[in-house]
Formats: sequence, C-alpha cells, structure tokens
Amino acid sequence: MSTTTTTMTAAAMPATSTSDLDLSVFSSSYVEARDKFLAATARLGLTVRSYLHPLEGRDGERLALDLVRVGREDASNLLVVSSGCHGIEGFCGSAVQIDLLRDAAFQRACDRDDLAVLYLHALNPHGFSWERRVTHENVDLNRNFRDFGRPWSEDLDYLAIAHLLLPERCPPTLGSSLGLTWKALTRGRKAIQAAISRGQQVDPKGLFFAGHGPTWSNLQLRAILREQAQRCRRIGWIDIHTGLGPMGVGERIYKGRTDAASIARARRWWGQDVTSSEEGNSSSSVLGGTLDQGVMQECPQAEYNGLTLEYGTLPGRAVLDALRRDHWLENHPETDDETRRDIKRALRAAFYVETDEWKRQVLTQARVVLAQTVVGLASPLDR
Repeated sequence: MSTTTTTMTAAAMPATSTSDLDLSVFSSSYVEARDKFLAATARLGLTVRSYLHPLEGRDGERLALDLVRVGREDASNLLVVSSGCHGIEGFCGSAVQIDLLRDAAFQRACDRDDLAVLYLHALNPHGFSWERRVTHENVDLNRNFRDFGRPWSEDLDYLAIAHLLLPERCPPTLGSSLGLTWKALTRGRKAIQAAISRGQQVDPKGLFFAGHGPTWSNLQLRAILREQAQRCRRIGWIDIHTGLGPMGVGERIYKGRTDAASIARARRWWGQDVTSSEEGNSSSSVLGGTLDQGVMQECPQAEYNGLTLEYGTLPGRAVLDALRRDHWLENHPETDDETRRDIKRALRAAFYVETDEWKRQVLTQARVVLAQTVVGLASPLDR
C-alpha cells in the first residue's frame, strides 16, 4: 500500500470502458470459478483465508467461503465485494470479483492508506456448486439474518398460496399456474411477490425459507465481520445478485438504514436511479433477515452503505417457475435423469445468462458501481 492518503474525485475513478473486457472471468462451474479466483489473488501475491464447508460439492470438490483482504488492518474505510449469497447467482458475482482483481486501474484506485478491500467469494458455496439458490439447509441466506430468539412468523400470506407454489406434479399444472395468476390479479402483483419472497418460516421444504436458526454461511460471515470489520469507521458493501428485473440491467438496490439521510447518501454515491424496496420503487419486495441486517448488527461502529447489484435475466414468471421446479425436484429425489437435467438447465438459465452481450453488460456496470463506491469511500463521513 502507498503511504499517501488520496482524496478520490470522479476524474480519478478507474476506467470503465468496455474495450478491455475479458469474458474469460466467467466460469462454467463452481470449481472453475474458485480456481480462477484463487489464481487472480495469487498473481497479486495476496493471502487467501478459506472457511471450509462441512459438505462436499457436486463433483466431490472441497467447498469454501474464500476471503481476501487488500489493505491495512486499521483502514478507516472498508469496501466489501461479495458473491454467491444465493449460490447459483455466484457465476455472475465471481466473474465480477475476478475482473476487479485483474483490473490494474481498479487496484491502483484502491491503493490508499485509509481504504481496505475485502473480497468474499461464494458466501453460499454449497448452493454455488450444486447450482441451487439456497444453502444445504434449504435456507435463503438473504432472509436468514434475523432474531431467532423471537417466535417464528406465522406467514399466513405464504400459507395461503403454498399449495399453488409447490404442487405435487412437475411441471406445475395449469390449475396451479392459473391460481397464482388469479391471486396476483385479485390481490396485486406486488402483494403476491411479497408473500412469496420476503422469507417464510412455516415450511422448511418450501420456497424462500428463512430458517429456524442461523445457517453455516450466516455464522461464518458473522465471524469474518467480527475479525475484519470492527475497526473501520465506514463500510461500502456491494453484494452481487441475479434474477430480478430486465435482462442485463444491473439494478442498484439500496440496503442499509432506511432513514432519508442514508438513502440520500446512497444516491449521492451511486446515482439518482438507486432504488429502495421500502420506497416501493425496486423490483424487490421488502425482505426480512437480509445480509445488511447482519452486517449492521456486527459492526455498529461503522456507517453502513450497502448496495445489492441485481442483474436481470429472464422474465419474473419464468424465474419463479424455474425455482418452483427446482424445489419440486429436491423434494422428489426419485425423478428420472432426463427430467432432472431439464429442470437444472432451466434453473441455471434463470440466474446465469451465458451470452457475451449479457456478460459484457454485467462487467461494464459493475466497474462503474465499484468506481463510484471507491469515490464514495473517499468523501467526508456524515458523522
């Protein structure tokens, strides 16, 4: 690291042109993604800390949440880039992390005494390897950071449509699909989306299960935060996701404290098109137990500035149907191989668009967002 603290300006941001984009940062499997991530860190001479998962991957490989820190331990600003919170979405997030590690301009922009960068590769390595969105406990990790000392939610809205979401047959019958459509028409699409996706605690085998206790990934992340993030005064966190919104568009969804000043600061950092679920202008519903809640609990000393960078893939109904089929498959292990392959292909397509155009959109927008975050972390603290 340099010995000079630098004040970043927009003119000093890393280049964001697409002429140097290298699509080889994308991978076809968790194994390949992890190998590329480790190779990128090795080229920079960085130390990797691996938090080993208790289970094996799909191909018998070792699974890990891999951590790399660049910068001083006492840096007042911490930039975190995380991938694979929803396992299969790690294909996108891992590529962004590898691109940043290979980007000399970005590395130079982060070369400040007051700034450290933390890369968290594959928060949910089991889901990444097995190409599922959930953890090995069938838990949606981004609904799992909640107070488990409180009574479990009754989730009556979810129970009212559970029989339509996970029917006995696959593909889902016309009746169940029309039933969901009717619910959306009569109650409103946003209301049904919230009932499905906000995180339920009534069906451990169902969709968007929040869990009855902290998952392995939750516990590992909290341990990392206690070690890595309790000395800084400010955190800028980019958590990379896929599956919501228009194809290839990286929606900037604010995550953090919901007061007006915090949301205004997010728009100063990342632009006026930053959305907020609480304001109702995001493709995402208001969710419970999200990752940012865990970060703020573990790091109360720091000003928290979080962004979910959410890349669109297929239309929302196609994504939901892919998830419905995948959960049906998990609950029916006797399924024949051909049906299994079809279901897994559809799920992968719902969260990872394997075209050059989509990949270029991902990297281009990520570079802009990360450059803006570096600048934001050089601005005066609000408090």
